[in-house]
Amino acid sequence: MTIKKTKKKVLLVTTSLANGGAERFVATLSKILVNLEYEVHIVTVLNNIEFEYQGELFNMGFLKEKNDSVFGKINRFFVLKKYLKEQNFELIIDNRTRTKTVTEILFNLFLYNVSKVIFIVHSYKVALYFPRIKWIAKRLYTKSKLFVCVSKEIEQQVKKQYSYKNTCVLYNPIDFDKISHFSEEYQIQGNYILVYGRLDDEVKNLSLLINSYAKSSLSEKGIQLLILGDGKDKQYLKNLVSSLKLSESILFFDKKTNPFPYVKNAIFTVLSSNYEGFPTVLLESLALNTPVVSVNCKSGPAEIIINEVNGLLVENHDSEKLAQAMDRMINDEVLYQNCKANAKETIKHLSLECVSKNWQDILENE
Repeated sequence: MTIKKTKKKVLLVTTSLANGGAERFVATLSKILVNLEYEVHIVTVLNNIEFEYQGELFNMGFLKEKNDSVFGKINRFFVLKKYLKEQNFELIIDNRTRTKTVTEILFNLFLYNVSKVIFIVHSYKVALYFPRIKWIAKRLYTKSKLFVCVSKEIEQQVKKQYSYKNTCVLYNPIDFDKISHFSEEYQIQGNYILVYGRLDDEVKNLSLLINSYAKSSLSEKGIQLLILGDGKDKQYLKNLVSSLKLSESILFFDKKTNPFPYVKNAIFTVLSSNYEGFPTVLLESLALNTPVVSVNCKSGPAEIIINEVNGLLVENHDSEKLAQAMDRMINDEVLYQNCKANAKETIKHLSLECVSKNWQDILENE
C-alpha cells in the first residue's frame, strides 16, 4: 500500500497582484511553488488582480471596497483570523510593505505564528518593510523563520539597521519562455530607447533620464525615448519634456499589460532610479537580448549588470555621465553588439529552474 504524501500548505500574503515588480514576484512564486507540489494559497489586501498566478486566491480587497470604515477594518481582521485558523498553513510568505506599527503588532501577535513566517524585503529602502517605530521593529520579528532579501545590499541594510541575523539573499526569478512568447504578441517599429514602469519621479527619477537625453546626441540622430507607464508624475514629466522642446523626441505611452514587444525592439533600455530592490525591468530586457544602461543606484543594478559586458553602469545623479553612456551605447557598435550577444547568458542563473531550486532548498531545510 502506497501512502500519498500530503502537500505542504503555503500562504502568500501580498498587497495586490498588479502594478509592480514586488507583486509580479508573488505571481511568479505561486507558479514555482505549485510546480514544486506545494498547496498554494494567496491573500491580497486590495482587489487588484492583473498578473497570472496559480493557487487559491482569497481576495480581501472585496471586503475593503464594500466597507473601509473602522468597523470594516475590524471585520476584515476577524475574517482573516478565522481564515488563517481554518487553513492552518505550515508556512506563510509575507510580501507586503509593513510600515504601520499597530497593524504589524496585530499581525504578529494575533494572526501569525511568527515562527512559520518568511518576510520578503524588496527594496533598498528597507524601512518600507519594518514598522516605523524602530525599537519595536527590532524586536517584533525575533522569532520569525527568515528574512528573504532580493539583493545582497538589501540584506546588509536589514542586518545593519535592524540587527536581524536570520537573513538570506534570493534573487527574483525570470521566466525566459513566457517573456519570449509575449514579446512576439505584436510588432513594434521605430528607432528608440525605452524606459517602462511606474511614473513616480521620487523613486524612478525619470527627470534625470529626460535631462540626460536632452544632453545626449540621440535626438539629433533620430533616436526617440519612449516612456511606458502611468503614475502620479506623468503630467509633471510631460511638462518637463515640453519645456525642453523635446515633445517629438520623447513620447509617452500608457502602461502596457504586455510591454515585451517594446522591450525586444528597443535599442536598449534605461534605468535612472533613486533606489530599487532588484529591478525586474533590467532582467526582462536582458532576457530579450536588449542591452541596458543603468545608474548604479542602491540596490540591484550592480548585481545584474556587468559593465561593458551586458550593459553600462554609471554613477547615479549625474546627467552628464548618463548622457555619455547613452551616446556610447549608440556610437560604439562593437560594444553594443557585444552587450547584445551576452545579455541573456549573463542572467541564466536567474531562470525559474535555478531560483526554484533555491526556494526548494530553503523550504525543505526548515
